[in-house]
Amino acid sequence: MSKKTLVVIIGPTGIGKTDLSIEIAQHLNSEIISCDSRQMYRELKIGTAVPEPLQLEKVKHHFIGNLSIHDYYNASEFENQTINLLETLFKHNNYAVMTGGSGLYVNAVVKGIDELPTIDPNVRAQLLKKLETEGIESLQNELKKVDPKYYEEADINNSKRLLKALEVYEMTGQTYSSLRVAEKKERPFNIKQIGLTMDREKLYERINLRVDLMLEAGLIEEARKFHSYKNLNSLNTVGYKELFSHFDNEYDLDEAIRLIKRNSRRYAKRQYSWFHRDDTIKWFNRENKEEIIKYIESK
Repeated sequence: MSKKTLVVIIGPTGIGKTDLSIEIAQHLNSEIISCDSRQMYRELKIGTAVPEPLQLEKVKHHFIGNLSIHDYYNASEFENQTINLLETLFKHNNYAVMTGGSGLYVNAVVKGIDELPTIDPNVRAQLLKKLETEGIESLQNELKKVDPKYYEEADINNSKRLLKALEVYEMTGQTYSSLRVAEKKERPFNIKQIGLTMDREKLYERINLRVDLMLEAGLIEEARKFHSYKNLNSLNTVGYKELFSHFDNEYDLDEAIRLIKRNSRRYAKRQYSWFHRDDTIKWFNRENKEEIIKYIESK
């Protein structure tokens, strides 16, 4: 399988990864693996910018709408399922395309996730109850106490990240940060990571416009349907959480929209920071499709 190549197309939200990935996959006659951790939830379509039906018809996509918002899922499962899928895809094609903005999921496939212990369901249930009854701050404080190193690195507003780190500590007595230092796993295929970039102001304009289009498409109505599930980690997502706060009368709709746009821009900035830590990513302007294809097909 050494001649096979996984093409990874990454970049911040709103930059146009979906359209470009479809064009490149069509050129390579390959299929697309989505590594967007929110597009996996079948109930969420508008706020997660799931590809339109016509886009999905152009190229076969994997890991879109494959989960429910009630399902527990993590990057380790994604790693295992994707590696198995690639083994199948590479039997028929020299290329596969993976795209998305979830850095942890990208790293899971490109570098591998350390082997972590199987979690006792009772441990998980106890921590979930703590989250439900005492709030996310209780998990943040606990993590800061037992694993200050990971606390400084993690997105502490993501309850899923907090739960995973605390589960590992409860099961092993070792910190999550100490178990995440294994060497990069070797893959039986080539990997070419392509980062997309564009002028920052232009990107922010695209993000603001995309939020407007989501609102026109019915984002408020979609969010209202899931308001009662607002504490699920799957709904701790820009676009939904701001509207949930509006529904709870914390601020008016105009403020909610302003915050969605602001937080989307901030998320894009964090994505850039995450991906720029990896010096194996080759960066291209979003518009340079021919240059990107030339790089993919080069030896």
